[in-house]
Formats: sequence, C-alpha cells, structure tokens
Amino acid sequence: MNRTPLYATHQALGARFVDFGGWEMPLQYTSILDEHQAVRERAGLFDVSHMGEIELRGAHALAAAQELTVNDLSRLRDGQAQYSLLCLPTGGVVDDIIVHRLSSERVLLCVNASNADKDFAWIAEHHHGAEVINRSGEYALLALQGPRATAILTGLTPLPLPQVPAFAFAHGQVCGRAALVAHTGYTGEDGWEIYCAPDDACALWDGLLEAGRRFDIRPAGLGARDTLRLERALPLYGHELTDETTPLEAGLSWVVRFTKPSFIGRAALLQQRERGLTRRLVGLMMTQPGIPRQGYTVVHDGAVVGAVTSGTKSPTLGKAIGLGYVASTLGAVGTQLGIDIRGRVIGAEVVRLPFYKREC
Repeated sequence: MNRTPLYATHQALGARFVDFGGWEMPLQYTSILDEHQAVRERAGLFDVSHMGEIELRGAHALAAAQELTVNDLSRLRDGQAQYSLLCLPTGGVVDDIIVHRLSSERVLLCVNASNADKDFAWIAEHHHGAEVINRSGEYALLALQGPRATAILTGLTPLPLPQVPAFAFAHGQVCGRAALVAHTGYTGEDGWEIYCAPDDACALWDGLLEAGRRFDIRPAGLGARDTLRLERALPLYGHELTDETTPLEAGLSWVVRFTKPSFIGRAALLQQRERGLTRRLVGLMMTQPGIPRQGYTVVHDGAVVGAVTSGTKSPTLGKAIGLGYVASTLGAVGTQLGIDIRGRVIGAEVVRLPFYKREC
C-alpha cells in the first residue's frame, strides 16, 4: 500500500492504521471520540497527504477547468478556491474537488485519493488545450481544524491569516518552510489546509502539534474525519457521490451553475432538473436503538424505498444518524421510515441537514 511521508511519525504516536483507497492511513491515535471532540472544541491535526493534486497550466487552463467543472470558475480571482464537481456527460459524478485559481494560466485541483488516477485520466482526456500535470507526488497535505486552528497557525507563519477569508489561500512560510495555506477543510469547523513539499511534512507536523499543546490539540485520524464530516452532512465519494448519482440528487444543486453556457454533464443535469428528481439524499436520525450503515436498505410501508450511504452514532449529538437516498416523495422532513438492520426494521425519521452547524 501507499504511505504518506508521515507514516513513521504516525507509528511513533501509536496510530491504528486502515487501508483507505490503497493508502495505509491512521484511523485513530487515542480514540475516534476523543479526536472528534478535540476538533469540535479545540483543534485537531490530520495528515491528508493521500489526497491528489492535479494542475492545469497554460493559456487554456481556465477555459479547460471551466468546461470540466460544474461550478463557475469565472467567479474566482487569483488566490481564491471553490468546491466543485467533475461530471460525466450523463450527469454522474466523477469526483468532488476543490479548485484553486493560482493565476490566469494555472489552476490546481485537489482530488480524492481513491480517484486521483481516474481523475487525471479524465482531465487529460478533456484538456481543451491545457497542459495537465499530476502533481500528487509533489505535495504533502496537513489539515489543521477546529476553533483554535487559527490561533495555533498564527504563531507559525508571517501570513496575515485574518485577511485570508474562507475558500481563499496564500503562499508563504509555515515553520520556516514554503507552503500553500488554504482556508478550507472537511470537518464543519474553521480550519486550514497546508500544502507543502513531502520532505517538509514532518517539520510542519511537529511544529503544529508543539504550537497546539497549549490548546490541548490532538493528532486525528480518518475515523474522526468521517464522523466530523457526516455530522456536517458533507458528501464522501463512494458513499453519497458516485458515477451513478448526480449533484442534484445529492443536494448539491447550489454547486451547479446552469448560467454557464457549457460544461460536461450540463445537458443531462438540465434535463433532470426539468423532469424532476425521482430520488434525493436525506438526513436520517434513528428513533429506535440502532446505527445505520452504508448499504442498509430504507423501508416504508414494507417496501424498499432507498439505501443508507453513511451512518454513525454522532459524538456531538449522542444520536445515531445517517445519510441515504430515498424516493423523492418520501424526502420531506418528519417522514417516518425504517432501516433494515440485519433483518430487523428499526425506526428512523427524515431530519433537516446538516445535523450539526458550528456557532460563528
């Protein structure tokens, strides 16, 4: 399996590892609950160096990215980023990504680890004259997340962090090492994602943990990352998003800019919007003991009406929650459904998303 530059560091910290998309990644260090609460209340540090980075370069870079993605790249200035999706002509999702506008001739895409090779091939096939470079091996990526993240990072960089709004980024020094510092994250909390050279990853990791000691920071693994993103109802590729689901079904219509005259998947998505959805992604909260898991069927009046895509017991809410696709006619908040858990139908209710929203 692949390993990040921090593998030995994680071993020394006593991490438990898991295979994630061909990468041997930390699942947890102390416990998922402890790490989850640290991010919600203080700060946590994640190694997400398994994520992929693909750059479009040249005079056609912006035009190529605009055609490849469903969001509107023309809304960005240099130093700004946006959440977006790569779609098939059918409207199915190739991947969900973060697009960084480095300059008028350089666009950096952060893609999911399990999709990096597939995404690179897709983008190279639809390059529209841009140079396509797989830069995944040139970056390590650390995610510093939580209410204390900015306070921790401030002492380690000369960058004016208060002047870097959400979904913006800046180039500068962190712990004396060159880095791209983005005001982004995947936890539902404030935070920063720090791109650096692989050889600098250990120095930055150690520096961030040392600076965060006064705030009782925790190294955090993929287990807490999953429970954190699920509470905020952030989609995960392979769960809520696949090549057989569309952004409209996934509740991501706000990302799809039909005002753009052209992008891959536009015709199919426009047709789906006009015809209406037959299924949609909803939030589920258990009303009886039981935890929904990916693949469990959703039942109504004895008939299967959908399936769970993600589920857990929420550390913040203390309740079992999940996301799943159900027939659109059953997607209203308050609808009573059942989840088939190992042959027993357990009560659940459709609830408003997200399950958790931080106080600003």
